[in-house]
Amino acid sequence: MDKAVEELKRVVAYRIEELAKDAAAPQDAGQLLGVCLSARRNMCIHPTVMRFDNANKVDAMCRNLTASFVREEKASNPSVELCSFYENYQNNMSDARITGIFGLDEMKKLGQDRGWCPYFAARHLINLANVVVFNYQYMLDPKISGLVSSQIEAESIVVFDEAHNIDNICIEALSVRLDRRTVQACSRNVKRLQTEVKEMAEHNAERLQAEYDSLVAGLGHAQDPGSDVVSAVPVLEGDILREAVPGNIRRAKNFLMFLTTVIEYFKTRLDGKSDTREKPATFMLDLQRVTHMRETKALRFSYDRLNSLLRTLQIKDMDQFMPLQLLTNFATLVSTYADGFDVLMEPNDARNSNISDPRLQLCCLDAALAMKPVFDRFSSVVITSGTLSPLSMYPKMLNFQPAVSETFQMSLTRNCICPMFVTKGSDQMPITSSSKQREDVSIISNYGRLVLELTRVVPDGMVCFFTSYEYLEEMVCKWDQQGLVQEILANKLIFIETKDIVETSMALQNFKKACDCGRGAVFLSVARGKVAEGVDFDRHYGRCVVMLGIPYQFTLSKVLRSRLDFLREEHKIQEKDFLSFDALRQASQCVGRVIRSKTDYGLMVFADVRYRQADKRNKLPGWITQFLDTENMNMSTDRAVAVARKFLRTMAQQHNPAEEVGVTMLTNAHIDQLQAKEKAAAAALASQQMTDD
Repeated sequence: MDKAVEELKRVVAYRIEELAKDAAAPQDAGQLLGVCLSARRNMCIHPTVMRFDNANKVDAMCRNLTASFVREEKASNPSVELCSFYENYQNNMSDARITGIFGLDEMKKLGQDRGWCPYFAARHLINLANVVVFNYQYMLDPKISGLVSSQIEAESIVVFDEAHNIDNICIEALSVRLDRRTVQACSRNVKRLQTEVKEMAEHNAERLQAEYDSLVAGLGHAQDPGSDVVSAVPVLEGDILREAVPGNIRRAKNFLMFLTTVIEYFKTRLDGKSDTREKPATFMLDLQRVTHMRETKALRFSYDRLNSLLRTLQIKDMDQFMPLQLLTNFATLVSTYADGFDVLMEPNDARNSNISDPRLQLCCLDAALAMKPVFDRFSSVVITSGTLSPLSMYPKMLNFQPAVSETFQMSLTRNCICPMFVTKGSDQMPITSSSKQREDVSIISNYGRLVLELTRVVPDGMVCFFTSYEYLEEMVCKWDQQGLVQEILANKLIFIETKDIVETSMALQNFKKACDCGRGAVFLSVARGKVAEGVDFDRHYGRCVVMLGIPYQFTLSKVLRSRLDFLREEHKIQEKDFLSFDALRQASQCVGRVIRSKTDYGLMVFADVRYRQADKRNKLPGWITQFLDTENMNMSTDRAVAVARKFLRTMAQQHNPAEEVGVTMLTNAHIDQLQAKEKAAAAALASQQMTDD
């Protein structure tokens, strides 16, 4: 998001500069309001709340200081603590006139300077801004979009940038996973709520009756505005029931008894000893049979009914009720959707069947479900990324017909990237990360030798991507046993990505220090990890990236098997085609980390014998294949090192930026020429059509 904001600043500055040349233009010509929105955790400036890293904890503490019932209590009890930033926002924000481009840091600075809450200020400015930058979830996840983006005008242009994984994000937004610990915590949540209801019935029964009356009128009338509402209903806008809540869950006491019955059913399902896969309709029939529930309509209201009760009881520390919210989220979705979902029960760990780890998962299989409200509401939706390849796969998965579909190549004055397929080691033995051969000692050694030899010729920074964390750990241990790690350390320092974000951040920081001081370093990372998706290795930080193997998904995953069956049945996408497509887009995303500007250059090494196959090669983006020479499609380690040495020596020569003019950089004269050509081509086409008629 920060990069998008910086680019927007440059565009707006250019607009202002050009419009200032027009004497007739108003004084504020070109001024825009651009706002960046993120989670409270990333925007909070309250000295106590901002210390916490957990997003749910930050949300809960924020609500403890800003909820309407807390502010009302302040009037009678001066000792009650409120958020001064939120109070100033409420009192002064509506009359403020603001222009400019505000990233996360600028929004926090604005909040500090004016005493406003940056998070709520950004949410307010969304409805006034010309440009809004936020995460996909704010548009695709109904629990978030219902609060944040529901007021954005339908005439807006929606751009999903870096959208190569948009189908996965859509699926994750509507999927829920429960385990035994979560369901047990739900029981404790219900017991606490029963105690709270009993106390309120004794001291403030009118409030419970008021909630009951509002629920009779309809659940939508029971929602409070502003900071009281933490999340919206988890189903899509068109699937929300616009009617009164069923009578059996209107009373708080009855609703909690209903939840107890549902929780006990989930406990029995988690006690299962075999893998099961069923459709939501089958799951609901079994729930009715076991619980003797006459109808399941109440389940569709369970998530919103719970949040209504939490607001009525004026519950603080909402993060403690996350387990119960998760379970009611599951119940609401499974009772709402009959198609596009599977319910999976796995009693053991997916990768080790000897470890008991029961999980009940509601898996969304249809990415088009989350995208449909966006396509229905907005007439202009742009999906773009450097790794949308092949383009034909996305309209199938997201179920839409693109008005325009274009693939662009890179415009360069020199071949600044050098992709190569290394298919064998110096001993001419094939190398591959295939699960059937990855334990082969010669393959492990050849991968290590490839990295070692490249560290001898590549200056500064180098990045190696592995197919998984387990594979990375296994390879590094074997390389250490073979003495290869010590040989690599003689050339460059080694830093490793782990599952811990803090450790990885420290490793990245020290990796860049090693590159800056001239020592050089290798960063060992994982495809589909945090680094592969969000970290750039531009300039000297990434002169070479090595993709060790093809990053296929874990094909024994029950969730993946369900999705593959759905794609085959609904969209006629074969298993092999999707797995290759998914693996190659991840590989492309990894190697693309080294090219972040027109002046960058670097090596892209695809190390696996399978890359030379046409069905793999053809799924790489055009901006990579346009530089892929035929002789570089079946290389050994020593040949790859020789090509790398020659390429790096050539690219290290001084480059004259003036050569970029007319190719990668256009003057006004060049733009005029291009526009004249387009007009001439359009006129010729129109003339030809008139002649044909």
